[in-house]
Amino acid sequence: MDYRVSNIHDELIERCRKGDSRAFRRLYELYSKAMYNTALRITGDSDDAGDVLQEAFISAFNNLDRYRHDATFGSWLKRIVINKAINHIRKRRTVALPEDAEWDVPDEPEIEIEVGEETVRRIREAIGQLPDGYRTVLSLYLIEGYDHQEISEIMGVSVSTSKSQLNRAKARLKEMLTTRHEREN
Repeated sequence: MDYRVSNIHDELIERCRKGDSRAFRRLYELYSKAMYNTALRITGDSDDAGDVLQEAFISAFNNLDRYRHDATFGSWLKRIVINKAINHIRKRRTVALPEDAEWDVPDEPEIEIEVGEETVRRIREAIGQLPDGYRTVLSLYLIEGYDHQEISEIMGVSVSTSKSQLNRAKARLKEMLTTRHEREN
């Protein structure tokens, strides 16, 4: 049985495999903005995100023969970007994520609220100020949609560490936003 995923860019990918520079440029144009944003959410720094983006595209283009069509090209590329971003953080970080197996922090209940542009800007800014581990887990879980098992595999930490880091990230984010709101009012 063939489990290939149909991809609207299969022709471009084949042209890239044959060395067509225009096809490389077109794939880059199609995916670079979304992949940059993914890298930025994880690294928290525009220069680092640019470096990660470049490394990810070079890696993807050099390894197109490994793309097996079992996921969309965008999903395959996003996985490369996430891995490169996490590796980039690991290289610059001096302190590793703590193992929190004994902390097993319960999940906080979800609260739905409507937010305006200014609130979104403040939240993005606050996320950017989170420590690397918190920001990475928060981004992978809330924005990229990975579950804790997947995050633990991607980051090389336990599931409980992933959960703990997410809860601590949410608490820190709430604290940062509350403190800032109180200062402004």
